[in-house]
Amino acid sequence: MQVATVNSIGLSNDPLLKPFAIKGVTFRNRIMSTSHACGLESDGMPVERYQRYHEEKAKGGLALTMFGGSSNVSPDSPNVFRQLNVGNDAIVAHLQSFSARIHQHDTRLMCQITHLGRRGEFWASNWLPTIGPSPLREPLHRNFPKEMDRHDIDRVVKDFGDAAWRCKEGGIDGIEVMAASHLIGQFMSPSTNRRTDSFGGSLENRCRFARMVLEEVRRRVGDDFLVGIRHTVDEGTDGWLTFDESLAAIHLLERDGLLDFVNAIYGRMDTDVALTTHNMPGMASPIAPWLERVGSFKREIGVPVFHAARISDIATARHAIRDGLLDMVAMTRAHIADPYIVRKLEAGAEHSIRPCVGATQCQSPLRPACIHNPSSGREATLPHQIERSAQAGKKVVVIGGGPAGLEAARVSASRGHRVVLFEAGPKLGGQILLASRSGWRRDLIGIVDWRAQELERLEVSVRLDTYADDEDVLREDPDVVVIATGGTPDMEWIPGADRCTSVWDVLSGNVQLKSDVVIYDGTGRNPAAQVAEMAALAGSKVRFFSSDGFLAQELPYAERVIWKKRFYEHAISPVFDVELTEVSNAGGRLAGSFFNIYTGDVQVIEAEQFIIEHGTLPFDSLYHELREYSSNDGVTSLNELLAGKQQPNGTGAGKFQLHRIGDAVASRNIHAAILDAARLCGAL
Repeated sequence: MQVATVNSIGLSNDPLLKPFAIKGVTFRNRIMSTSHACGLESDGMPVERYQRYHEEKAKGGLALTMFGGSSNVSPDSPNVFRQLNVGNDAIVAHLQSFSARIHQHDTRLMCQITHLGRRGEFWASNWLPTIGPSPLREPLHRNFPKEMDRHDIDRVVKDFGDAAWRCKEGGIDGIEVMAASHLIGQFMSPSTNRRTDSFGGSLENRCRFARMVLEEVRRRVGDDFLVGIRHTVDEGTDGWLTFDESLAAIHLLERDGLLDFVNAIYGRMDTDVALTTHNMPGMASPIAPWLERVGSFKREIGVPVFHAARISDIATARHAIRDGLLDMVAMTRAHIADPYIVRKLEAGAEHSIRPCVGATQCQSPLRPACIHNPSSGREATLPHQIERSAQAGKKVVVIGGGPAGLEAARVSASRGHRVVLFEAGPKLGGQILLASRSGWRRDLIGIVDWRAQELERLEVSVRLDTYADDEDVLREDPDVVVIATGGTPDMEWIPGADRCTSVWDVLSGNVQLKSDVVIYDGTGRNPAAQVAEMAALAGSKVRFFSSDGFLAQELPYAERVIWKKRFYEHAISPVFDVELTEVSNAGGRLAGSFFNIYTGDVQVIEAEQFIIEHGTLPFDSLYHELREYSSNDGVTSLNELLAGKQQPNGTGAGKFQLHRIGDAVASRNIHAAILDAARLCGAL
């Protein structure tokens, strides 16, 4: 790791690096990661892969890693997003190995325990009815819960206590009980609790269930085990839990001596919109949108406060601690992007931290995969820290400066090889340059900027404005050639496509938008939606058609929510389940034929301009030209690739291996392109 000059704060005075203690538990600094369902469990247990994912953050210097997002305490709190099961004694042995693994790095470990209440799904896990304080349906998980009777209340209270005991037996340092929008929070909120008995009505009555749970937890684990609550400071909507009521609820629990800390969040999570705009804000949100609000909450209570919500950079985190807004600052998604944040900070290498760009792939079914850190979740096969190769010194030529090519050059150089990168354009970045040109996706450029900085540090020879041909490559006398030339818009798939404009031409500014446009989306990715928003902002009449069943179908749910919101704001009414089959001239205009895949009906739509998105075709002519000179005929062995092993040389007469990656193979996404490069070049 290259050590930079210590910043003006000075490491010894950096508030982020100051120790902090709660009772007898000392945290070596003020940076933590909050609990989340990382998707690496097996049958509800935190097995080896799960533990290694968290251990990497401990190796990276993190003070506290929380785990087990929404870990279930009861059989009627089902596994709907790959949670842990703390309602089973079998978890104790896993927690014991987990805590030993994390503690050896002087990092603390805590688990979140919960009952989902109405957030469950009756068809998941045990096919039991969901339960709640009142029989009110949750829109997001689409369930009508059974109203809990006193037997249910007593049973679940006991389950919380049993789960807390298992956590303590597992050797971890503490737990947080999840309240916000889960069962405890559903009792607290006047909008989800319509009871008229002693558990409803007044705030004190609505907090009765929470107090019973925490009293039972304390009875089972004692006072030396840390117990906190994840609690919303404000549900953010009229008729729901207000800031003042939320504060009063914590005062009740403080008065009882039941809390060691509050992990504060904002808003609700009962709809897609609430979840992605409040609890887990993404790229379209400002940095740390609820930090000041949580700081105001902290000033009114007497226990330490933690908080996470798009705190993705060191400057914001430092402000949170230095100015007393938080006691511990949670950089959860930032540690998925770079688990070594603290070590880099301690080394004075803050500038080398891989940035979290706010994309939400880590919240998708692909979790915990970061859009540009392929090692997260793959720690056993793809290490975060790249070691020097036993065969260092090879000459590696990379063609293409998009995300795949940049990663190939970075990893190859980190392995100790001599790397030359050719890029035909004047800038590095490939398709990311188009994606980040405008709007809420502009932070994607951080993927490029960080790698460009790394290539400079690693002394990679970057040759811009150089359209390399086979002679240029052969002149380098390479040992390995990696073709990362990406793709070009697929514009040849229907009759009349030559009359159409590609989304790339619009995003790049090469073609101007006309006043009446039809946009066809054949991928369910970002580009077509991005062009639709551009056209609406430019004042064009916009009609949007898609072959999918809903908007942005290929994207993580958080990005779909953003696009749906933008389409509503711009009065764009998309039409789904249709395929564009032909575009023809129509008296100075264009006419497109749309085939409904359900009814078979054909509708003809006229417009001045048809803009189409149908993915890309590999731009691979150089790859094919070089195959005859290679030793492996351009073949990448999938078995070796997946096993993290060096590629075989093959039987050809050529001296160098030839491989292609990213969209030069097939139209995919940023993560796939970077993963291709990391797996291939990590074994060179």
